[in-house]
Amino acid sequence: MRAPATWITAAIAVAASWSSCCCWARVVHVSWDIGYVSVNRDGYATRRAIGVNGALPIPALHVSAGDTIALHVRNSLDEPTAVHFHGLFQNGTAYGDGAGMTTQCGIPPGGSHTYVAATGRQTGTFWVHGHFHDQNADGLRAPLVIHEAAPPADYDAEYLFSLEDWYDQPFADRMRVVLDPRGKFPPDPSFPYGLVNGYNGNETQPIRFEPGRRYRIRVVNMSLTEWFRFSLPGHRLRVIEADGVRAQPCDVDALDLGPAQRYSAIVQAHDSVAANYIYNATLYANFVPRVAGMNPRVYLGSVEYAADAPTHVPPPPASDAALQLPDDSAMQALDGEPLLEPVDARISLLATSHKYADGTTRALFEGLAPFNMSVPAVPALFTAASIGELALDPAVYGPQACAHVLRHLDVVEIEVRNPTDIDHPFHMHGHTFQIVEYGPSSAGGGQNATAAARIPLRRTSRIPMRRDTLVVRTGEYVRIRFRADNPGVWLFHCHMDVHFALGLAITLVEAPDVLQQRMVIPQELVNMCLAQDGLHASGNAAGNAGLDMSGILPPPAW
Repeated sequence: MRAPATWITAAIAVAASWSSCCCWARVVHVSWDIGYVSVNRDGYATRRAIGVNGALPIPALHVSAGDTIALHVRNSLDEPTAVHFHGLFQNGTAYGDGAGMTTQCGIPPGGSHTYVAATGRQTGTFWVHGHFHDQNADGLRAPLVIHEAAPPADYDAEYLFSLEDWYDQPFADRMRVVLDPRGKFPPDPSFPYGLVNGYNGNETQPIRFEPGRRYRIRVVNMSLTEWFRFSLPGHRLRVIEADGVRAQPCDVDALDLGPAQRYSAIVQAHDSVAANYIYNATLYANFVPRVAGMNPRVYLGSVEYAADAPTHVPPPPASDAALQLPDDSAMQALDGEPLLEPVDARISLLATSHKYADGTTRALFEGLAPFNMSVPAVPALFTAASIGELALDPAVYGPQACAHVLRHLDVVEIEVRNPTDIDHPFHMHGHTFQIVEYGPSSAGGGQNATAAARIPLRRTSRIPMRRDTLVVRTGEYVRIRFRADNPGVWLFHCHMDVHFALGLAITLVEAPDVLQQRMVIPQELVNMCLAQDGLHASGNAAGNAGLDMSGILPPPAW
């Protein structure tokens, strides 16, 4: 069952107004019946997962610049679902961002909804994934490629690598262990397997190079927890894109991708067919012990020049330090957008964790409650749209939202400090941000101060790189900037799904006064909330008037 035709037509009309840059823009219809599947993806264990149309992996979505995507979703799960187009701005259509109980109520079991996403002027490498109760972690994820009308570099063909970590348990089972007040925190490490294009990374088909040709290699890390390092030994990679933003070309030995990050790179094939080569996708995490064959896990595939040629494997680098990797602070955006200044508003965040009175340990930013999408009775966007002048008061969104209200067109700088023992990949919805500065942050003392002492100060150029996801290493701080030019409600959160579920997130309520003038939330989404027990489509986070939060679950007792 699809959404009413009147809603789809109206939504596509809104989307088309944002896609006017391309006179050949299409509406691309995709149907997803989201349900449970039993799969053995890693070659070791069969488990229940979440797939689409009875299968997993979910095929990649390919569209062209200016196209509008109409994603028709039916929910065949036994819980609500929502789908997020990771990296798309959703200009004027924040209600289509798919962040459960932030921009919409979940699609109920047995229900249907059509997401209408305009690609506008965005091109590059993105992905689509579940954004309700971390269903992404159980398989609800797929790459999205928006092909340029005029490619940013000269190349002959391209290959897409989607990389995933894969655990032998459903995410809910793992979270029960993490939140067990009788257990230790963090629990003993588990070591996921790595998937390349949906299957065990050592069982993939070769990619084929022809002498003298140039190839675009797209790499997407769709992992829920771990990093990937990707390389083609014996070849250099010329990076031309990060997170859907075109970059001034820079040559590297390998790509290092935290969860949710993406790159495109151009690879020049050799002139000879005398030898074949390999590609290397290494899954690793620096926050769990190194165990031979488990962390890291190395996955190798073939780069074939000739079927009967021997394989040449160049010697590995002497150390990781010898590898040249992309450096966000040194990269520059190809469009030449200068550093945003002056700064109008600043937000300072310090990542931490706390053991609460109930015995559970939660992740949070210091001074805020743990973010919890399960608490509100009203999605934050619906509150912003319905509560009038009070929408400018962060308190109306409830303590669980960790809301920061931004003024329209302000230049906002966010500083994130990470004194924890774990690197964090932070993602911003609705925007890309300029990367302004990295430096040492010794907050927290101990081994974090030691780590901080090894981190250099790195300031960007006057033309900084932009992206939507960046990694803040342990002992490090980062400063990012963006202009608040997209009225809506947008999450800024750690993209390690466990940390997001534990509360490491804030809500950016952007120009709610402007939003109220410009945006009308579709009636179908209003009805979706009203049809579910305990949910509302207007009022504060509790569904009440003013600042009356009666009926809402309070934050955990300190």
